[in-house]
Amino acid sequence: MIDFYTAGTPNGQKVAIALEELDLTYRVHALSLSKGNQNKPEYLAINPNGKIPAIIDRDEEDFIVFESGAILIYLAEKTGRLLPKDPKARTTVIQWLMFQMAGIGPMMGQAGHFLKSAPESIPYAIERYQKESRRLLEVLEGRLNAADYLAGEYSIADIATYPWVAAHGYSEISLEGLPKVEAWLERVGSRPAVQAGLKIPGG
Repeated sequence: MIDFYTAGTPNGQKVAIALEELDLTYRVHALSLSKGNQNKPEYLAINPNGKIPAIIDRDEEDFIVFESGAILIYLAEKTGRLLPKDPKARTTVIQWLMFQMAGIGPMMGQAGHFLKSAPESIPYAIERYQKESRRLLEVLEGRLNAADYLAGEYSIADIATYPWVAAHGYSEISLEGLPKVEAWLERVGSRPAVQAGLKIPGG
């Protein structure tokens, strides 16, 4: 049994999708970020950084994992799925996972924040993060021109990236001229486990 602490953000969604793809037994603990649940002492004892998601693997001596990318790697290694063992293939998956963690997630997140949540409009910040987000999507387009999935075969790299790219409208980032990205979104989004993961409360 895995205890899964999450909220309705792309980072929560990616772990929800992985749990479904890997057929793992879990129970959801949905946190309200607007109410500050992530900063309560009982949750900080799980993730001292006060962010979602986090998991506790009850089958492994209550082992705690936080940071969404680390959780995806842990779950893939636990099940032997969605992350190849061959060093080159494994590194290909991890490099595209890191591309999402260091690029697409932060840039699209900041674009959305300055567009929708900032107390005052800062055009420079909005333009900067929207432009960089679009550039990163163009990098994806180039990669997907050579392969159906980010690492060749469907993997945790696709799971990590999908919820962020699927939410491009929130940050008002256009997919015009990115047919491979659009086809990939449809391909990944049609998977039953992806659809199920997106319906998880808080996910």
